[in-house]
Amino acid sequence: MGLEIRNLRVSAEGKEILKGVDLTIGEGEVHALMGPNGNGKSTLLATIMGNPDYTVEEGEVTFNGKDLLSMAVNERAKEGIFLGMQYPPAIPGVTNSDFFRAAIRAKEGKPVSLFAFIKKMDKATKDLQLKPDLAHRFLNEGFSGGEKKRNEIVQMMLLRPDLAMLDEIDSGLDVDALKLVADAINEMRRDNPKLSILLVSHYQRFLELVVPTHTHVLINGKIMVEGDAGLTAKIDKEGYKWIETEYDVKIEDEEAPKAPVSLGTCAVKKTRG
Repeated sequence: MGLEIRNLRVSAEGKEILKGVDLTIGEGEVHALMGPNGNGKSTLLATIMGNPDYTVEEGEVTFNGKDLLSMAVNERAKEGIFLGMQYPPAIPGVTNSDFFRAAIRAKEGKPVSLFAFIKKMDKATKDLQLKPDLAHRFLNEGFSGGEKKRNEIVQMMLLRPDLAMLDEIDSGLDVDALKLVADAINEMRRDNPKLSILLVSHYQRFLELVVPTHTHVLINGKIMVEGDAGLTAKIDKEGYKWIETEYDVKIEDEEAPKAPVSLGTCAVKKTRG
């Protein structure tokens, strides 16, 4: 069934950011979400995941027929939704292995075999060419930008989501790391043909490695243009100015305040009294 978004309007600190987004992502599809900075891409992903700094003023978001807006963040994760963050936070005092194993246990609702977990984590770590001591390091503490992004992919490999939302997972990666991340994503797609991906990226090179089945351009809080992988190549060559001419719009470039990460509450539809 997949993800269904209808007329989604979202605000933060009194400012409307998303102004009526409609989006459908089916099983096994890869959707690239593009657009100039400050036009709502990260806001959309954060709202789907449940960031409490964003208020849903109107609209519906369902996943496999279930209402996501009524769920807490952890409930959305249990439904198989994963967010690879643009700025992964560091958590001093919590090791990678403890964090990942606890996340798997919470998602699956049962104890996790230590032997099976170590085997899977070792493989994921080697696939992403991270240091062997990754399991014993505190989560993202002292990590480089590229290590943090690859560590997000390790978490994704271990959690095996049904919908993966990757917010500029390619930023901060050198050419070799970019290919490692793309190869890991494509391997997960082969292992799970139902895996759907919503991918925010500005880099054509990455979108040539993880080829989108659909492309959407978010302008001024609305999806203005849609197409296939060919649309990403056009944007890489021509930028976004042609959209202003063809669609008679003026592209805004006002970045919304970055919302802090919280796992305890969620973005829910505003109740009107």
